[in-house]
Amino acid sequence: MGKKLGSVKLGSLYTDGKVRNRREWRGVQDTFYDYTRWLGIMGMLGKFMMKPNNIKGFLRYRWMKNYLAVPMMIDRHTQGLRGPQLRIAHEEFDLVAKDVALLLENLFKGDRNTGNNKEFSDKVVLMDENEMTAVMMGFPTLKGLSRETPSVYVSVLLNQHAAEHYIDIAQEYGLPGDVCPMPETEVGVSIADDFPVLGACAIQCNTTCDGSLLGNGVISNRLEGRDGIPCFQLAAPLRHREEDVQEYAAQEIRNAIAFIEQHTGETWDWPYYFECAKRVNESTRHRQEWLDMNKTDYPQVVGSNLALYNETNYMAICGKLDAFVQADRKITALARKGYENKTLVCPEVRHRAIVWGVQSHYYMDFLIWLQNCWGILPLTDMLSMVSTRIIAEEDTPENREQAYYDMAWLTENMIMRNRTHGGYKVLLDELWQFCEEFNADTVILWEHMSCKALTGMHGQFEEKARERGIHLIWVSHDLFDPRIISRQGVRDQINRYMRTVFQEEPIDPSLEVLNDDNSW
Repeated sequence: MGKKLGSVKLGSLYTDGKVRNRREWRGVQDTFYDYTRWLGIMGMLGKFMMKPNNIKGFLRYRWMKNYLAVPMMIDRHTQGLRGPQLRIAHEEFDLVAKDVALLLENLFKGDRNTGNNKEFSDKVVLMDENEMTAVMMGFPTLKGLSRETPSVYVSVLLNQHAAEHYIDIAQEYGLPGDVCPMPETEVGVSIADDFPVLGACAIQCNTTCDGSLLGNGVISNRLEGRDGIPCFQLAAPLRHREEDVQEYAAQEIRNAIAFIEQHTGETWDWPYYFECAKRVNESTRHRQEWLDMNKTDYPQVVGSNLALYNETNYMAICGKLDAFVQADRKITALARKGYENKTLVCPEVRHRAIVWGVQSHYYMDFLIWLQNCWGILPLTDMLSMVSTRIIAEEDTPENREQAYYDMAWLTENMIMRNRTHGGYKVLLDELWQFCEEFNADTVILWEHMSCKALTGMHGQFEEKARERGIHLIWVSHDLFDPRIISRQGVRDQINRYMRTVFQEEPIDPSLEVLNDDNSW
C-alpha cells in the first residue's frame, strides 16, 4: 500500500465506534503533505480556543461540541485522494474551516451571551443561511453573519447526529414530522435558545420551500419579539427564468439595501460593490473551467471537492473575501496540471455520474465513497450548477442600475433554489442536457423524503431516463436525520443497484459495508 491510487483498502481503517484506527498511508510525499495540513488545522483550532469569547461560546452552545470533529471531517472527505486532488481538497476544505472559525469568532464577539460587544453588534446584519449574500456586497464596514451556518449546516457535516436533538425539540413544540429536517433543525435551535443573539437587523429570504418559510416565521418572531432585532423578508420571484419578474426582483434588492441602511446608519458603497463583483466574476470563470474539464476524459475538480466548497464560495462569500479568489487560482492551477498529465481521480472510472436533488452529503462522505468503492465519478451536482452569468463589474452610471438586476439574478439563482423553483425545465429538462454535456451514463438522484418538489416528479424522471438510456439510481434519505435512513442504508441502495443491474463487484470491497453509524 502507498502512493498508488487504490493501494489502501479504506474500509480497513474503520473500527467499531471510531472513524479510523490509523491515518491513511499515501506514500511519503502525499502523506507528509496531508499530515502537515492536518497539523495546520489542529493549530487553527488551538488558536481559536485560546480566546475567552470562544471558550464561553463552546460552553454556552450545545452544538459547539461538534467542532471537536473538524480534523476528522476533513479526513473523511480526502480519503483515497492523491496528488492534485488531495491538494485541491485541502485548499478548499481547510479554507472553509478557517472561514467558519472566523464566523464563529465574530458571532461570539457580538453575542449578548458571550462577548456582548454592542459596538460590533451594531455593525452586524444577520443573514439567512440559505440565502445569497449579494445585498452585502456594497457595505464594507458591515458584517453579514449567518447564525444557522455554524449551528446547523456545519454541525451536521461534522457529526451526523448533531441535528437530532433540535429536530425533536421542534416536533415537541408542534411542528409536523414530515417537514424538511433542515428548517426544522433551525427552528429547534431557536426554540432551545441556542442561537447567538446579536445584530442591528436581519435579512431573511423565501428560500426553497414552505418548510423554510415556516422556519423563518418562527425565527423572525423570536428575533423581533424577544431580541428586538428587526427582520426584512426578501421575497425573490419563484419564476426566476422569466423576464417579466426581473423588475420586481430588482426592487426587492433595492428595498433590502434601504432596510440595511436604515437600521445600521451605513450607506451603500458602489466602488466596494464593484470590487466584489470582479471577484464574483473571477470565481465564476474558475468554476466554469473546472466544469469544462469535467466534461472531458480527465475530470479534476469533482464530488465533495466541488460541492461543499462551491456552496461556501458562491453563496456565503459572494466576492467579499479575496482569500477565496486566491484559493480559486491555486485550485485551477492544480487542476490544469492534473489535466495536462491526464491524472485520474480514482483507480478506475466505471461510470460518469451527475448527482441530482437535495443531497445528503451533510452527514456522510457519500460522493467520495462513490468513486472509492464503485468507481462512480460524480462529475457535478445540482447545487453546483448555479449561475454562470458574468455580472457588471465596471463602475458606471449604467452599471449601477444594472447591479440591482445582477444581485437579483444571483439571489434568484442561489444554490438549490434555482432548481427547485422556475418550472420543470430547470429541474427536469436541464438534467438531461447536463448528462449529454458531461457524457454521463448515470444519474444519482437523491429522493429527499421530506422534499415535496422532487418527490412529486418521480415518474417524469423515470420516463425521461428510460427514453435516453440513462441509469437512474434513486437514493432515499431524510437530509439531516440519519435515524430515518442511516449512512449504511444510503450506501445499500447503491450497492443493490450496482450488483443487480450493473452486475458489478466493488473496486474496494472493504467499503461496501461500514459499521460507522455511531461514529462522527
